[in-house]
Amino acid sequence: MTDVPDWLDRLAAKAVLTRFPAELAPPEGGGRAAAVLLLFGEGPLGPDVLLIQRSSLGRRHAGQPAFPGGGVDPEDGGPVEAALREAEEETGLEPAGVRVLCTMPELYVWRSDNRVTPVVGWWHTPSAVHAASPTEVESVERVPVAELVDPGNRIVLRHPSGFAGPAFRVRGMLVWGFTAMVLDVVLRAGELELPWDRGRVEEIPPDVLDLATRG
Repeated sequence: MTDVPDWLDRLAAKAVLTRFPAELAPPEGGGRAAAVLLLFGEGPLGPDVLLIQRSSLGRRHAGQPAFPGGGVDPEDGGPVEAALREAEEETGLEPAGVRVLCTMPELYVWRSDNRVTPVVGWWHTPSAVHAASPTEVESVERVPVAELVDPGNRIVLRHPSGFAGPAFRVRGMLVWGFTAMVLDVVLRAGELELPWDRGRVEEIPPDVLDLATRG
């Protein structure tokens, strides 16, 4: 097992104390317990993070890039087990190759009414990954951190409601919404972010919005 790299140790230490935008604050009650896996590894192009592209056939968040994850089932025993199980089901990764470093504060995704716990992991022994659940996942990508922090790949995306949030254009994907907000905060907390133009604002493409809000 390879040691956790220094940059990821620092990121994990700060992630547990990270403050997120008010839009992600959980309500007083309600919401389904869920978890996502922020899985960092060392790929051929340097540090990377595992993302999935959700199936366009899904009812919620269809076609949207995301972290592997889903609801916490009673047999899971908690968010860590749920995040690893869902990642295995969605991408085929081997949980034994993952070292969990920390869990982050619970966040809320209002559209799906999920209270989401992000689980940060180190992929010390990477396994082959693919769209293991085609009805839920269209593709799987190990996205280099260098591409995420490249200022040329960063924009602010504006929703028709007027809300604007961070977004990334990487690997042919438009990463926005909850996933982009978490990445934005985590990369900054881990001191990986590079200066970028927050005045570069674009509207959400209609086809992307139609898919994501379907159901």
